[in-house]
Amino acid sequence: MEIKLTQFSPGGGCGCKIAPGVLQQLLAKAPPGIVPPALMVGTETSDDAAVYKLNEEQALVATTDFFTPVVDDPYDFGRIAATNAVSDVYAMGGTPIMALSLLGMPLDKLPLDVIGRVLEGGSAICREAGVPIAGGHSIDIPEPIYGLVVMGLVHPARVRRNSDARAGDALILGKPLGVGVLSSAIKKGRLGAAGYAEMIRHTTQLNRVGARLAELDGVHALTDVTGFGLAGHLLEICRGSRLAAQIRFEALPLIETALGFAREGLATGATSRNWNSYGESILSPASLEAWQRTLLTDPQTSGGLLVSCAPTAVDAVLAAFRADGFNQAAEIGTLCEGPALLRVV
Repeated sequence: MEIKLTQFSPGGGCGCKIAPGVLQQLLAKAPPGIVPPALMVGTETSDDAAVYKLNEEQALVATTDFFTPVVDDPYDFGRIAATNAVSDVYAMGGTPIMALSLLGMPLDKLPLDVIGRVLEGGSAICREAGVPIAGGHSIDIPEPIYGLVVMGLVHPARVRRNSDARAGDALILGKPLGVGVLSSAIKKGRLGAAGYAEMIRHTTQLNRVGARLAELDGVHALTDVTGFGLAGHLLEICRGSRLAAQIRFEALPLIETALGFAREGLATGATSRNWNSYGESILSPASLEAWQRTLLTDPQTSGGLLVSCAPTAVDAVLAAFRADGFNQAAEIGTLCEGPALLRVV
C-alpha cells in the first residue's frame, strides 16, 4: 500500500507554522528571560537564529526548525526539512557545524522503513552541507514531524541580523516564490512530475551562499523567506530596522508552475492566516489581484534568502547568487525612511 505522508497533516511544511499574529501575542505574554551581554541576537526582532558571542573571533549560531510533511515521499520530506533547518544558520551569515535530529512519528500508522527514509533524506542534505548529525530526540505522536537543531559559527563582525537594514538599501530575493501553492496542488493530486521536480529542486537547494554574502561590503541584513511568506518576513526586516519597504510585483521571481495554479485560485490555509496577521501593513493598488496577494503571502518551505544591501553591492550580491546556482535571484525593491509598511507597486 502506498503511503502518502501529507494525509497525516492538515498543514504541511512551513505552512503549519503558527500564524504570525498569534505568535506575537504568545511571545508578548512570555516572561522576560535572561539576556547576558554575550547574547548578540535573541528574540527581540524575530530573527532566524540566536547568536552567542564566544570570543573576539567566534560566535555560536543556534536554531531549530521542524514541521509536518509537505510532500508524500519520505526521502524528499527529510531532505526538504533538513535544508530548511540549516538555512537559518546561513541566514545569519554563519556556517553550520553540527545538527541534532528531531523526529516525531505515528508508529502505529507508518512502517519503520518509511520513517527510516525520512532520516536518510535528512542525512543526505547534512552530508552535502558538511554537517554531522550528532544525536537527537524522537517521540511517538499522532502526526509525523521531522527537523533539526542546527549549530554554526560566524565571526561576530559578520553576523547579519534582520534589523540592520538601512534606508536606501536594495532588496534581493534568492529563490522564486510559489512553494506553498505547489504543496496545495500536491494535496489535490494536481501536481505533475515536472512540477514536482521543480519544487524539489528549489526546496532542497542549500542557502550556503549566505556565508559568502555576509562577507560582501554593503550587505547589511539577511533573512530567509519561509512560513510567513515574502511579505511577512520583509515586514520583520522593516519592523526591526524601523524602515518602510517597496517592492515591484513584476520583479518577483516566481515558480512558473505555481503561477498557473495561483491564477486558478489554489492556495494554502496559511496564506489567509498570514494576510489576516499583517495585511493591514501592506499598501497595494486596487488592481492587485487575488492570485498576486496569494504569492506575496504564500508560505515558503525552505525558501530563499532575502538580502538588504547598498545599491553599489547589488551586482556583487547577484553574482554570488548566480555562482552558487540561484539563477532566478532578482532585485525586487528598496527600503526607505518611514513606518514599518510594505508598499507593492
